[in-house]
Amino acid sequence: MTRLWLVRHGPTHAKAMVGWTDLAADLSDTATIARLRDYLPDAPVVSSDLSRAVATADVLSRKLRLPHDPGLREIHFGQWEMRTFADVEAETPDLIRKYWETPGSIAPPGGESWNAMASRTDAAVDSLLARGHPDLIVVCHFGVILRQLQRALGVSTTEVFGYSIDNLSVTRIEAGAGGWTARAINHVP
Repeated sequence: MTRLWLVRHGPTHAKAMVGWTDLAADLSDTATIARLRDYLPDAPVVSSDLSRAVATADVLSRKLRLPHDPGLREIHFGQWEMRTFADVEAETPDLIRKYWETPGSIAPPGGESWNAMASRTDAAVDSLLARGHPDLIVVCHFGVILRQLQRALGVSTTEVFGYSIDNLSVTRIEAGAGGWTARAINHVP
């Protein structure tokens, strides 16, 4: 069994859809970061290769820092990157509504569907689990954490969209031969 400590990166303060755009994290809340670091186990740390996750992982790492994994990136919003919902809705109202209301195979132009992101991130997480670490800290993104939570809870995509995943929060999942179990969701130490 592996305990996955899924940490959402520090905030970017962007008010738009941020997927593969490489924005820096605001890590100025040193008190929250210290509490988070104290809460996490002394375990290997891995992150997506986007700078907001890398920088967050760097401030949390105490033991072993594993190589950045591009498979842990956020969902790719394609032509919707760095645009607001309202801006995109003004141009393609039916498409963006379908994308959020019936997630699955619908993708933004030049971007990634929920199913494509799920397949990519599941493969990355499964590869990490195969390493056999009893605890593993994974610093990643909202969509990645929601997808792994969906796996643990066995719920639909629309159901998992009802969960909040705050910046610098921890979602802890136990994954093993007997299945997956969510032990903490959106915990902010």
